[in-house]
Amino acid sequence: MRIAVLGACAGLAALLILLLGQPGRAAAGDLSIEAFYGNFAGSGIARSDDSDYFGLTVRDFDVTIRPAPNGLSISWTTVIRQGGDPATPDIRRKADSLVFVSTDRAGVYRAENAGDPLSGAPFAWARLADQTLTVHSLAVLDDGGYVMQTYNRTLNDLGMALEFISVRDGETARRVTGRLTKQSD
Repeated sequence: MRIAVLGACAGLAALLILLLGQPGRAAAGDLSIEAFYGNFAGSGIARSDDSDYFGLTVRDFDVTIRPAPNGLSISWTTVIRQGGDPATPDIRRKADSLVFVSTDRAGVYRAENAGDPLSGAPFAWARLADQTLTVHSLAVLDDGGYVMQTYNRTLNDLGMALEFISVRDGETARRVTGRLTKQSD
């Protein structure tokens, strides 16, 4: 009987956390863009359809978000370790940076040099909602297909959760998840 009561209490507590939100988190809509300013570093793993056969890929992340005239700038670096000898894996480094300017819509930013996707230049925009800063980038391929990349950066009590999703012609090509901690303001 005592075990059943303890189990019911634990279940009720879990349900309340789901319904009321996680302890220590700010209420939805509380964060401003300034809360994201700073340098964050961490690591994560990448998954794709091939992960079942070839394994997961380990990645290190560095993200810097700063104020910019009429908006914000985001710079990020990803270090990818995959393949090769396990003692000395192949290492690739990718870095990118975008400047976003405010739009007439609250919490929506347009990439300063947003391109025309039909001419081969990606179109990018950012959106701030609740505790998540999302960056979308859309590129139209030569054959008319598309690639949509989405970066969700969510602030929480532990720092920043990162989710990257790459979709090609409606199919998820890659999903990366990671955790970052704030290194400096």
